[in-house]
This record gives sequence, C-alpha cells and structure tokens, in this order.
Amino acid sequence: MIVTATHTTTYLYGQPVSICHTEVHLTPRSGPNQRVVSHELEVRPTPAYTLTRTDYFGNEFTYFFINEPHQTLTVTSLSQVDLHPEEPPHEGLTPPWEKVRDQVLDQGPETDRKPEHEEAFRALEFTFSSPFVKIAPVFAEYAAPSFAAGRPIAEAALDLCHRIYTECRYDPRATTISTPVDEVLKSRRGVCQDFAHLMISCVRSLGLPARYVSGYLRSGKNTVGHEASHAWCSVYCPGFGWLDYDPTNDVMPQNNHLTIAHGRDYSDVAPVNGVAIGGGEQMINVAVEVLPRSTE
Repeated sequence: MIVTATHTTTYLYGQPVSICHTEVHLTPRSGPNQRVVSHELEVRPTPAYTLTRTDYFGNEFTYFFINEPHQTLTVTSLSQVDLHPEEPPHEGLTPPWEKVRDQVLDQGPETDRKPEHEEAFRALEFTFSSPFVKIAPVFAEYAAPSFAAGRPIAEAALDLCHRIYTECRYDPRATTISTPVDEVLKSRRGVCQDFAHLMISCVRSLGLPARYVSGYLRSGKNTVGHEASHAWCSVYCPGFGWLDYDPTNDVMPQNNHLTIAHGRDYSDVAPVNGVAIGGGEQMINVAVEVLPRSTE
C-alpha cells in the first residue's frame, strides 16, 4: 500500500528572527518493510543554503539556514511511501533474552568475528546510555517481571510493551522533551517519546540493544499519536533483526506505522531542530496526515 505523508511544522515568532540554522529529519527510510517512492521538502522563507546528507545511523537529514528577517517559518515534508510490512515472528521462536545479551556483549577480537556476528556487533552500541536514555537498576527492576529466566526475547519485550501501555497514562501536559526518563517511570505519565525512552531504558538496563524510532501513524485509525510525529522502539534479536514495539499503542508496528529515522534516542532524530537569533516568544504548530494515495 502506498501512503502519502504530509508533515507541516510552523514557527510563529513574536519578534523578527534575523538568522536561523535548522536541521530536519523528515525523509522516510527505505528498508525491509517500506520503500520511499518520493519525498519533497518545502521551506518558507526560502533558505539561503540547503544541504542534504546521511547521518551516522543511515538517516537522511537536511540542513538549511535563512539569513533574512522573518516572523514565520514553515517546514513542509511531503512523502509517498510504499508500505509492505512482514508478519512479525512468533514470539516463542526467538532465543532466550539472556542468550541474546551474551551474544551481543561477548564479541571477542575483530579478527575472530564471524560475518554473521557483524550485525550483533553493530547492535552493541545500542546497549549504552544516551542523552535521553538512562541505564540504572530501577529500570532493570521494572523490566524484571517481563524478562523471566529463559523467556524468549520477543515474548519478554512484548510483555514489557504491554505493561507500559497499561500502567502508564498518555498525558501531553505531564512532560516536556527535557523530562528525565526516571521521572516518567515515577509518574507513569507522558507521551510517545517518553514511553519509547522508558522501554529503551528498561531493555538496555538488562544489557540488551534497543533503539529509538521516529515516524508517523496512519490517520483515522484507532491509535494514539497519529496527529503528530510518533515514536516507538526496536529491540535487537539475532536471526530476526530489529523487532519494533509501540508501547503507546500496545502493538508491534505493521500496516499503520511509517518509519522516518532511528537512533539512540530523540536527540539523534528530532524532526526539526535548530537555533535562531531573535524571535522573542514563539509558538509551534505541528500537523501530520498519513493517508492512502489516491488512485484517481
């Protein structure tokens, strides 16, 4: 199925901005479960300079700067993506989570590493703390009921995803992007970014690789978070690759999720991030719509 995703971010400034430098992660990734058909980025006012590159994690990003006074900045991303998700593996067929942890952590010298272990080696960097993700006993303790001894990793991760969904409340007023993840665990309130960071902190605190995924949800579905950018997480499983979990909606993403980028946490893949000189107080409006492409 081909969908059209429109993402518009508008900054309204109380005073003129003289210069702004901005970086956006708004280009969808092509991968096993989706193919980018087309992508356009429109910025108003027109930037004086624009550069598109690929970051460390393989995400395409665009940098631009505007050097004319403006009180409104509008960034619109229009993408067409062919979604062809695969059915997730049966949870019981995945290896015990302890075996995954040991395989990832015990890599050995590079000269002795087998080609089939390269993916596990690359996953190793997603076992450490990062700006928005903490590794601490409190997160391992929270995850422990899901990760019983010998339990298949996909089954354990799905159970943790379900517990976060049932024990936490979606509340856009409870947090900001700077709210520490341990406060989210205490309050059990937040939004999709918070719940993704919480699940990642829990998984990494057990020594397992987990990464942050940014993207969109299809509009009009019975899901939480489809009106703006969405976030979920992926857990690494040898032989099966990265398995996605959305604790905000208690699902393993398939037909309704469109991936934009992935990294260690939100700081690596913020949809729009930049600095501006001037502007005073600002208001930000974000609108996202993901619909099946018209056949007309």
